[in-house]
Amino acid sequence: MKYHAFGFILVGLLCLPFSCLMADESIASARPNIVLFLVDDMGWMDSSPYGSQYYDTPNMQRLAMQSMRFTDAYAVPLCSPTRASILSGQYSSRHGVTSASGHQPAEPPESSPYPAIAPPSKRFIYAASKNYLDLDLVTLPEVLHDAGYRTAHIGKWHLGLSQEHWPERHGFDVAFHAQPSPGPPSYFSPYGVHANGKASGRHHVGTITDGPQGEYITDRLTDEAIKFVEANRNEPFFLNFWHYGVHGPWGHKEEYTRRFAEKDDPRDEQRNPIMASMLKSVDESLGRLLDRLDELGLAKNTLFIFYSDNGGNVHSRTYDDAKIDKVKPGHPQYESIQDWRKWAGGEPPTNNSPLREGKGRIYEGGQRVPLMVRWPGRIEPGTISDAIVGPIDLYPTILDATGLNAPAAHIIDGESLLPVLEQTGRINREAYFTWFPHLIPAVSVRQGDWKLIRRFEPHPSYPDVRELYNLKADIGETKNLARQMPERVQALDRLIDQFVVETGALSPQPNPAYRKALDPTAGLVPRDCDVVNLDGAIRIVSTGRQPFLGTSQVKLSGPVKLLITARTPAGGEGRVMWKRKDDDNFSEAERSTTFNLPANSIWSTIQVDLPIKGQPQIVRLYLPAQQTPVDVQSLQFQDTEGGSKNWDFSNVTPSSN
Repeated sequence: MKYHAFGFILVGLLCLPFSCLMADESIASARPNIVLFLVDDMGWMDSSPYGSQYYDTPNMQRLAMQSMRFTDAYAVPLCSPTRASILSGQYSSRHGVTSASGHQPAEPPESSPYPAIAPPSKRFIYAASKNYLDLDLVTLPEVLHDAGYRTAHIGKWHLGLSQEHWPERHGFDVAFHAQPSPGPPSYFSPYGVHANGKASGRHHVGTITDGPQGEYITDRLTDEAIKFVEANRNEPFFLNFWHYGVHGPWGHKEEYTRRFAEKDDPRDEQRNPIMASMLKSVDESLGRLLDRLDELGLAKNTLFIFYSDNGGNVHSRTYDDAKIDKVKPGHPQYESIQDWRKWAGGEPPTNNSPLREGKGRIYEGGQRVPLMVRWPGRIEPGTISDAIVGPIDLYPTILDATGLNAPAAHIIDGESLLPVLEQTGRINREAYFTWFPHLIPAVSVRQGDWKLIRRFEPHPSYPDVRELYNLKADIGETKNLARQMPERVQALDRLIDQFVVETGALSPQPNPAYRKALDPTAGLVPRDCDVVNLDGAIRIVSTGRQPFLGTSQVKLSGPVKLLITARTPAGGEGRVMWKRKDDDNFSEAERSTTFNLPANSIWSTIQVDLPIKGQPQIVRLYLPAQQTPVDVQSLQFQDTEGGSKNWDFSNVTPSSN
């Protein structure tokens, strides 16, 4: 059962003298309004206050001059966990929403989070994320609602697909949202959201209504947010304003995009005009809302929080030619693909440099985000804080600012930021944690300048299960100090162990079906492809745009010779890429070799000479499997000193159906 205190408070108030009631009303009227302005997929470097010289964000710059700006604010690397942590004040390992799966049907409450079985090639069984925000949690809007606040959720939800898990069930009086939540089917009206109907072959539900033809969803959400503020100007309110921008399907205003297409970044890092266009629209939304608060005389009594749900997206790119050929005119993705290629080419949405990687990764680019907080008269404008903070801290901060007590039965992992904001004190915690058991599963701990990443198992692109970085000296996480500083690794490891126990984190479990010794592909990790066992060979079947086999087990000193015994009816060009330990990334020009696999229905062996200098840390083998599958009988890596690493699939038996 959810905790609701308002009814009991009301009964108690009826028994008080009139003078006491007037005093309580006076206190309530003095409580600040709360606005949480959340941008989707906005990276740490995606605005001028944080250093971008490409994106046009004058209103974010204006807000920074009126706020405290945080340099070391964190989110979870995907959106739903961050959103659940904001509303619950809990780490994702405690509330159970650990991935961006809030648009998927909810599993029955009694079902196990662990899959019953896993393939024999998988060493561990990982727990699935909850697809909804648990109704048993006492959420921030519920506490505010019960204290007399008017509450509204405007925009993206992504914390429950079915109506029983919508914002209205978590303490919001007003809700304007769409399901499924990653983004509306269209950024332009008609939006494809229907209360109980069909759209584009999918079942879309929600409370968003269409506007005039071509209306832009970012503008419409702003209209609804301002409408709520105007309607509730005379009573305390909580506006949970969560934008869809700058998430896909990347709808944008072409008049803005055209302007950015002609602009160069002086830093030579950011160059996607679609992302710049969408950010400009979000910035305009921010400006409109700030202006209206000023016009209504509400700014001084409003705690305004600007935040992002995860790091900038640096992974989504345009489709390759092979995939575009499969998407015909009339397909829902066709126009979006063509539009992206027209304006952005092969560019990812953004670039988080100097931070490493981005959304979906536990490095700084995936979880360090912008955070600015304004409260005139309470927060000194134009100040900067390097306090290590995150989504778990917003719940207790808002309760502290409003003078409300936390629900007794509800665990809050966060700390109030009010002492930091008012420069009267510090946050009293030993370390900050990020639990992320998905994609490339890991957990991280940040303590002072130090950050430890602990992976649950090696990955071909990230073979080290411990990575230690001094972020003050190395914000780009380029120098792993784990081997040089084992004592610090052990100390931070102990903090992670304690965190796992205290929050009830669902750690991966050993897979009883795991058969490493019997797995002929052990050490090879498929990406964008499936590996199917044949009779005496394996078949590489493409599932993405760049299928490859990755491995960290070629511990040979170059140069290296690779012998591939394979067959394919289509043939085509393949590539071998490698990365040394001291390399930041794979370099197509300097660390790769192409080869041609002949079209042949019988087995043939080709030799690929790899001019590797030193010892490779990771090797990727890209086979021409995009059009037709490639069958492989063996892979043999050999160095000049007689060393070798071989995979022989001649004893493989067919996969069972």
